[in-house]
Formats: sequence, structure tokens, C-alpha cells
Amino acid sequence: MQCAAAGKPLIKFNHCRKHIYSFSVPRCCPLCRRDVGSRKLEEAPVSISNPFANGHQEKCSFLLRPTQGTFLRDYDGRSDLHVGITNTNGVVYNYTMHGVQRDEAGWEQSVSVPLLQPGMFGLMDQWDKYLEDFSTTGAWLPHRYEEEHHNCYSYTLTFINCVLATEGREQLDKNEFTEKFVVPRTRKASKYITLYRAVEEHGFYVIDHPDQEPSPPPGSGLC
Repeated sequence: MQCAAAGKPLIKFNHCRKHIYSFSVPRCCPLCRRDVGSRKLEEAPVSISNPFANGHQEKCSFLLRPTQGTFLRDYDGRSDLHVGITNTNGVVYNYTMHGVQRDEAGWEQSVSVPLLQPGMFGLMDQWDKYLEDFSTTGAWLPHRYEEEHHNCYSYTLTFINCVLATEGREQLDKNEFTEKFVVPRTRKASKYITLYRAVEEHGFYVIDHPDQEPSPPPGSGLC
């Protein structure tokens, strides 16, 4: 079931030799006003993958969302972003000027990066203890918070590197983690936001070339 915070589902159908996006398939094509009843398999409507997840349903994941508002409604490409890590119950641990927060709501429309590869049950069993123990160390007390140098991103990346070290894996710096795991997903999210808002404003959106379509999300976990 799709969370309401994720917005309305986007649909793509083909007509007039164009790709037409909308929230539902209309009876008539908005370009030629003819019936859009599909006669060919390639003209059948398809759902567009939503890049946003309900973070509280994501286990052992890195989450990204706007500090204020939501991606679909409020994000302008320059807004501040906030990040956190989920435990196995979807509670989002995140670091702010008030210390480590444990949010059970508020991350319903997030970009999610899974941190565990399938089958890593041993690490998943220990995940909540690792995360809680890490979060109660003195490094993440409220007075240690610095907006530029000791912030929510510092918290999440330090935890990820602690897990990697426990597993005997090579650690990641901020740029490497961002470019490899975050940027591909935020690019997809940006395209989806543009498409979504255009459909919301005009009722439909038309493109000529398949290579302009939103690309599928990258898979696989980090650890």
C-alpha cells in the first residue's frame, strides 16, 4: 500500500508517438482528443517508480529528507537536508542540536539507501544494539553539535564507518559515500519531482524521447 505522504502515483502511457505522464489514464488523449484505449502491448500504461520511501518502513537504512517540509511539496534544490539511520523497527536515529533523536514519525517521504546486503542476518541481529550504543556516546551530546563540522551527516557517516570497521570493510569518506550512494538517488528524485510538479500543474506532461524518462533506482546495500 502506498503511503499518502509519497504523493499520487505517476502513470506513463504512449499516444501520438509521445510519452504522456499523468496521475491516471484519461479516456481521451490530451493532445489529439482521441480515445486512448490501448490496442498494443507497448501502448499499455505503466506505473513510474517512486524514488521516495516511507522511512519508518525501511530497516537498517540511511535516510535523507528536507529539514523543513517534503520533497514533492517544498524542496527547491537548495533547501537544507537532514539525514538519519533507521533501526530494525523503522525508528529514525538522527543528530541535531538537541542531541540524538529517535523519531517514530516525520520521515514518511525520504530518499532511502539500504545499508545491509540481503542475507546479512547476523549483522541485522546486532544492528539495534550497535546503533543505540553508538548514539549514547559522548560524541553526540547536544553541546557537541556544530552545524558545519559535527552534524547529522557526521553522525550517520561515523556510524556507517563503525559498522564497516566491525565487518573488516574499508571505510568511506564523505565525498565517496555521497557520490556512490546518495547522488544517484537524489538525481532520480530530482527528475521525479520535476515530472510530478509538471503533472500537478498542467494535468499531464509530454516528452518525445525515451532517454528523458526517470531511470530505475540503484540497488544493493552498502555493508
